[in-house]
Amino acid sequence: MKAYFKTMHGRFVLFVLVAIASVTLASKISAQDSIAESVQVLETVAATVEPAAEEAACGAADPVADLGVSLNTVWMLLAAMLVFFMQPGFALVEAGFTRTKNTANILMKNFLDFSLGSLLFFFIGFGIMFGEGGFIGTPNFGCLDFFSGNLFAGDGIFDGELPTEGFLIFQTVFCATAATIVSGAMAERTKFHMYLVYTICISVLIYPVSGHWTWGGGWLMNGEEGSFMMDTFGATFHDFAGSTIVHSVGGWLALVGAAVLGPRIGKYGKDGKSKAIPGHNLTIAALGVFILWFGWFGFNPGSQLAAAGEGDRVAISHVFLTTNLAAAAGGFFSLLTAWLKYKKPSLSLTLNGVLAGLVGITAGCDAVSPWGAIIVGGICGIVMVFSVEIIDRVLKIDDPVGASSVHGTCGFFGTVLTGLFATDGGLFYGGGTGLFMAQLTGAVIIGIWALVAGYIVFKAIDLVLGLRVSRRVEEEGLDIYEHGETAYN
Repeated sequence: MKAYFKTMHGRFVLFVLVAIASVTLASKISAQDSIAESVQVLETVAATVEPAAEEAACGAADPVADLGVSLNTVWMLLAAMLVFFMQPGFALVEAGFTRTKNTANILMKNFLDFSLGSLLFFFIGFGIMFGEGGFIGTPNFGCLDFFSGNLFAGDGIFDGELPTEGFLIFQTVFCATAATIVSGAMAERTKFHMYLVYTICISVLIYPVSGHWTWGGGWLMNGEEGSFMMDTFGATFHDFAGSTIVHSVGGWLALVGAAVLGPRIGKYGKDGKSKAIPGHNLTIAALGVFILWFGWFGFNPGSQLAAAGEGDRVAISHVFLTTNLAAAAGGFFSLLTAWLKYKKPSLSLTLNGVLAGLVGITAGCDAVSPWGAIIVGGICGIVMVFSVEIIDRVLKIDDPVGASSVHGTCGFFGTVLTGLFATDGGLFYGGGTGLFMAQLTGAVIIGIWALVAGYIVFKAIDLVLGLRVSRRVEEEGLDIYEHGETAYN
């Protein structure tokens, strides 16, 4: 053996064996060191993770809850998009119900409502509506830090978890809706720059003040013990998505604005009888109503402000159903009423009937049953037909699109009917007169506020600056004289 390892081949084999032995020994030593080091590292990690886990269990954000807030935020913003989409709906309805020569003016005013209204509501109106104060909130002047979040929006509580910026944009689209309602009633004879003035007044004062009394946590919705509403009626005013707060405010402003402005040339003859002035395109008016119907699925269900929990998903589904049923009933019963009354199934009255049903159900869409929604929508559709005739032929107020009837009258009736048909507290469900009287009181008070404030604004503008265009401009059309262009060429 010794002789073999003295040969060249033997020395090579010996070298290989020694090398293998050395590597094996080194590996075992290294493995032992690594195991020791690994154990030490694991002990260090465990010492770090255990306190972190205890801290997370005690107070860190729950991922599931955080996901719920994110879902609710997306739902709120999606609803805001749908309500924003109602702006082109209003524009098409108003344009279709008026004459060709004023179409560009109508469209321009609807763009202005949202653009100017967004800036003004962000700068001042949001604070007046949701800031601290009794009769009126404190203007925020573009600062959002004041907002605590623990206030009303619909009847869903905005608890501060949702982003303030998202809640602001959700409320902005509602404010723009109230302002744009006035446009149609005063169409075809209002100076454009005067429209700017009263839009400012609506966006920064009239709408936010009545909104402060209600969704801003004010006296009409204050359910605390010892509050005026609870002491007087044992119930608070209920307007889930704005039959009164948004629609009747806009409708009463439209009525008083049209009254101060006066009728269009040729609307009433020397004998005082009303003459029809047909709109130029019922096709685009019908498209506008379909868009509004679609947008209302953000207006009403979106006011729940949440969709993540079981209660929220059931609530928004219920509101979707009642909203749709009321719209369908409003259109159908207005059609029947017009057919019986005028011997023809009027398309224009049916279109407004759909809107009447939507406006009427907005206050109690969360509180009434599906059958109650059909009754509320049907009543509002019928009332709208008679309201249009009374305003036109008895009061001699020229409202080209019927905005004061659809939004003012039906907003009032829908709010009051909630006190009858609400399944919890409604008079017809054994709840007594408390909720009914609270609804009637709120609708009347806010209506008086809108009428008085609107009359002061419109009358002041008319006396100081002049609200109406000249006779020549009205006869030849506002498009050319006010904007230098026409919608159709």
